[in-house]
Amino acid sequence: MAAELTIGKLAASAGVNVETIRYHQRRGLLDEPARPQGGQRRYAMEQAKRLRFIKRAQALGFTLSEVGGLLRLDAGCACAETQALAARKLALIEQKITDLAAMQKVLAGLVQQCGDGNGGASCPIIDVLTKD
Repeated sequence: MAAELTIGKLAASAGVNVETIRYHQRRGLLDEPARPQGGQRRYAMEQAKRLRFIKRAQALGFTLSEVGGLLRLDAGCACAETQALAARKLALIEQKITDLAAMQKVLAGLVQQCGDGNGGASCPIIDVLTKD
């Protein structure tokens, strides 16, 4: 018989808290085993692997909905579909980086304007934010 874990040990082995497990169960990302009469639910070690998969996918920027899609894909037959999903995510991340770089440039310029200011009553940052 495969090793089984309590929810607390499952959480510890996957590096998450118990509420994270319950949340993933409510979202349908993780099965909730039946509770034996008068006992605690027991989780298979495979559930810890699944939780680590979810965490790694989230660290790469996948939403929980996207993680659910990845979990439904068959590992042996879905490489092209997984690659397409990852390529879309990569394009989104690259766009966010571009947007953040533009935001950084504008904000750095505003901060510089404040630093170059002569202590007048008007703040360049507030002025930009209040323009119509």
